[in-house]
Amino acid sequence: MDALTVTKRVSDLELDVPMERDVHLGRLTWFGIGGYASLLAKPRNVEQLIRIVRHCREVSVPLYVLGKGANLLVADGTLLGVVVTLDSPAFRHIQIDPDTARVTCGGGADLERVITSTVRQGFGGLEGLTGIPARIGGAIAMNCGGAFGEIGSYVESVTIVQDNGVTRTLGRDDIKFGYRRTDLPDGIITEATFQLSKADDQIKLRDKLLHVMKYKKNSQPMAARSAGCTFKNPPKMISEKGAGQLIDEAGLKGTRIGGAEVSHVHANFIEVHDGGTATDVMQLMDLVQRSVMGHCGIMLEREVVVWQNRH
Repeated sequence: MDALTVTKRVSDLELDVPMERDVHLGRLTWFGIGGYASLLAKPRNVEQLIRIVRHCREVSVPLYVLGKGANLLVADGTLLGVVVTLDSPAFRHIQIDPDTARVTCGGGADLERVITSTVRQGFGGLEGLTGIPARIGGAIAMNCGGAFGEIGSYVESVTIVQDNGVTRTLGRDDIKFGYRRTDLPDGIITEATFQLSKADDQIKLRDKLLHVMKYKKNSQPMAARSAGCTFKNPPKMISEKGAGQLIDEAGLKGTRIGGAEVSHVHANFIEVHDGGTATDVMQLMDLVQRSVMGHCGIMLEREVVVWQNRH
């Protein structure tokens, strides 16, 4: 299958969904590098999204979901499939119930905006996630978090469009959250509800938000072109050390392939310099994995998602 075949298969049916062809997808990621998408679909509502999901399944065209592009590397070349982005207002709403401290938001809502909105109204829980660039759907799917907590702790329900085009809502008891993962069925998150708590002291809540942001600015290369943490921390039963420390101890800070470099600030970040390519990053990630394995016998698992054609 080539890009023309993808376009023809998806265009065979009048989907009535805004689409763009041959979009430079890499520019929409935080790395700012990588290839193109055969088709980029921008559904205006859930009904259009369901139409896309069902049609792609019927004609055997791969479907990808683009969030904020912060934890993503798109391989060089053309990605053969349809990339969906939930940019329309129907997927970006944020509703806060002041009586119950519940927050309902669309899968395309910006996580940082959700955090600032809830903190402003005095509701605590999500402030520990500040500084994590993500849309709500992607944040839940990978159970984003860090030293100050994980998003899964506050999820009350999630609504998804499954791969078969059927909408399903799962409650808290239906979802298992683990380290950087959930057991949600394959599909696209369109809405989520969080249960937060009313802060006793709103000033302390805002101070915590500022503390988390300051901590991250001082310990991570937040101004660099990177996708955040490249590798997951090993399970505690394997190592008490985080991925960054293992990479550092293997002597890899500053290691460079082409325009990709292991950060001097935090070894679990890969920075991209001018002229860098997705291939450079992929080769450097492979080098880091092999080097750490040779140094301490631990195979690091990628946290950065890599999109490349499925063979």
